[in-house]
Amino acid sequence: MNQISPLAFVHPEAKIGENNIIGPFCYIDRDTVIGNDNVFQNSVTINIGARIGNGNEIFPGASISTKPQDLKFRGEVTTCQIGNNNSIRENVTISRGTASKGSTLIGDNNLLMENMHIAHDCVIGSNVIIGNSTKFAGEVIVDDFAIVSAAVLCHQFCRIGGYVMVQGGSRFSQDIPPYVIVGKDPVRFAGINLVGLRRRGFSNELIDLIHNAYRLLYSKGLMAEGIQEIRNNLQVTKEIQYIIDFVESSKRGIVR
Repeated sequence: MNQISPLAFVHPEAKIGENNIIGPFCYIDRDTVIGNDNVFQNSVTINIGARIGNGNEIFPGASISTKPQDLKFRGEVTTCQIGNNNSIRENVTISRGTASKGSTLIGDNNLLMENMHIAHDCVIGSNVIIGNSTKFAGEVIVDDFAIVSAAVLCHQFCRIGGYVMVQGGSRFSQDIPPYVIVGKDPVRFAGINLVGLRRRGFSNELIDLIHNAYRLLYSKGLMAEGIQEIRNNLQVTKEIQYIIDFVESSKRGIVR
């Protein structure tokens, strides 16, 4: 049975599962689908197009599936899809998609900290941590297990690789490849995310392999030359192939 405060507004066309808690002054609009076992604390806004899974906790002031802040948006029917077991803290705003991709996607088991913003058509993976007041422009992609610290500004269309650590206060307009630390101003490569990789169960041998891959990659003036050096000199495991694929598919170039 759902526990819905009499001070909350739930549109008659909203589809709500079981065992949800909806606190006072929450607003749930039409064309919304909410799964089971979610907790919406007071003053949460769920806008048109929201698709929310199971076991999420959303804190006061958060606004989900907001109208995109994109002047190309013309009112097209789009969605904001959120997975399971996410913690969405106070005053987080997540826009729904536009005609470009049609949906903003958030995976599972993420921690989105207070006052951060995810713009239209972003794709956030799973097990991601995003710090207070960080702002993502439209169509940003964040791979699984990334950690983005507080007050980070991310340019539109950037991609952030898996298992990275981005220093607080950074701002960047290029892609951040997997397994690394970036920081300072202007932002630059600051080594392998050694502690993060060990915490995620990476062996010392695999960490050394990743380190050698970046040593070869950054030793060359052209990324294509660095990638060829990696292929010629290192065992191409799935982790190394991830680095190669990431760099080769980057449209904005990678942080150096």
